[in-house]
Amino acid sequence: MKPIFTLVFALHFPLAAFATNGPDTPDTGQDIPSLAADTVAGNDAAQTLQFLDARQIDARDFIWVNRMIVVMADTPNDPQFERQLDELRERADEFVARDAVVIFDAHPRDRSPLRQVLRPSGFMTAIIDKDGEVKARRPAVRTGREFMAIIDRFPSRRQEMLERLPSGR
Repeated sequence: MKPIFTLVFALHFPLAAFATNGPDTPDTGQDIPSLAADTVAGNDAAQTLQFLDARQIDARDFIWVNRMIVVMADTPNDPQFERQLDELRERADEFVARDAVVIFDAHPRDRSPLRQVLRPSGFMTAIIDKDGEVKARRPAVRTGREFMAIIDRFPSRRQEMLERLPSGR
């Protein structure tokens, strides 16, 4: 039986550890301004793939709302990190349809709460379903098609597809 790593934040870690970074959080001076506010425009705000910095968000806010595609690296200049974000941008509309947000972290020194839970070693991608379970992780770049194939196999996604297009019943 394959163990499933669950992000049960409230049970494993104190709530203060997941607060948004405040003034006492060390700043490495290596911001990624082009990604922090990066979105792929759609017709309105509801159709925008969000790219969020893990240091500035609370992952618990996305539980039962969005699937999280997490991309982590040791430096923002990592070629795998850049390629992965490009792969995600190319299929932004399809990820929006799957209720996904992209959370990136290329600053290991800041020890974001998500990084503390996932504990990556170098580059890593992970898919966290709406229930907070880490469904897939990999230390290599995935194509947008691979991400979508994985997400489409989730029971929660299958249920959503049946609800949105009931002709499949």
